[in-house]
Amino acid sequence: MAKSQDAKKNVKKESTKTAKEKKEEKREKKANKK
Repeated sequence: MAKSQDAKKNVKKESTKTAKEKKEEKREKKANKK
């Protein structure tokens, strides 16, 4: 549960970053789903 919350926090943080970082976050999320 805590991990999920942390990931959510990271996503919000990445949103404010550059599009490139946003793409990285998306890729990481996909890998996490695996």
